[in-house]
Amino acid sequence: MRKWVLLGAAIATEVTGTLSLRASQDHSAWLIVVVIGYVASFVLMAAVLRAGMPVGVAYGIWGAIGTAATAVAASVIFGEAFTWPLAAGITLIIAGVLLVEFGSHDRTAAATG
Repeated sequence: MRKWVLLGAAIATEVTGTLSLRASQDHSAWLIVVVIGYVASFVLMAAVLRAGMPVGVAYGIWGAIGTAATAVAASVIFGEAFTWPLAAGITLIIAGVLLVEFGSHDRTAAATG
């Protein structure tokens, strides 16, 4: 459970950093939040890996959910377009991450467990 909470926090701080990067186009003070967000995200991702989550799974989920959350939030906050091809692309990313997640489990462990 701990590794999932850490991963959620890593995603939230990365999305915050990325949205702040967009906000910094209008006000450069947001760059402080960008740096804090990205540093916190990488520190939290290191903690996720130390907690035992496989790197492919952690990075895939981090990237997919981060991409989806950033696109939705940018649409709401900044009025950026959220088109059906964008939604389809995000869906494909999430589907790919699910395949990585399911493929990362050992067959023998799944059969015996």
